[in-house]
Amino acid sequence: MNFIEFHPKINWHNLCLNPSAIWIIQENLNKLNFFDWSLLSKYTKNIYFLEQNLDKVDWDCLFSNPNAIHIIENNLDKVNWSSLSINPNAIHILEQNLDKVHWRWLSHNPNAIHIIEKNLDKISWKFLSFNPNAIHILEQNLDKVCWYWLCKNPNAIHIIEQNLDKVNWLSLSTNPNAIHIIKQNLDKVNEEGWYFLSRNPNAIDIIEQNLHKIDLLGLIQNRNAIHLL
Repeated sequence: MNFIEFHPKINWHNLCLNPSAIWIIQENLNKLNFFDWSLLSKYTKNIYFLEQNLDKVDWDCLFSNPNAIHIIENNLDKVNWSSLSINPNAIHILEQNLDKVHWRWLSHNPNAIHIIEKNLDKISWKFLSFNPNAIHILEQNLDKVCWYWLCKNPNAIHIIEQNLDKVNWLSLSTNPNAIHIIKQNLDKVNEEGWYFLSRNPNAIDIIEQNLHKIDLLGLIQNRNAIHLL
């Protein structure tokens, strides 16, 4: 019995978020809808797969995919500047078009720090709080950070550890570097938090010890949980 026969009610939308499931997806293209292709266009690392299906990709989503930069460079006439502003591999294009960038999304771009540092009056502190390369800026502006997004930031653990009273446990459940904090505070993870924890690739040992609490829709997106499906 194959995977699909064993899981006949599989949620394809969620499966498209799992990079380890591309082989399942490739064998079942007829089951994908527009929204599934949007996810694949935005997140997949299998660019050959996208190149073979350019008639199905969602271009707005594709422009944010860092692995698709050569496809993007060949299709600049289709550019969505909001999506491109978040693409860490599109800095060379953005630098030449600063009048077109979307500053909210650029604030989230980990490779745009040198641009951000020169334009602090234009940035979104909410989205900068999630930027893993902006820690030095955030540390000097803790009064401006958004704690919900900072708790998701994998490089902000030392800030989070010093401010546990400000922690948003729902968003922290998504943070792959916060497992040691979460383990000591599992009682603070609610039902919705278990959905995000089930998606967390570094939470496998917690998941395996709490199978009665996991969320299957979250688990199916977890690249390290294929053995549990």
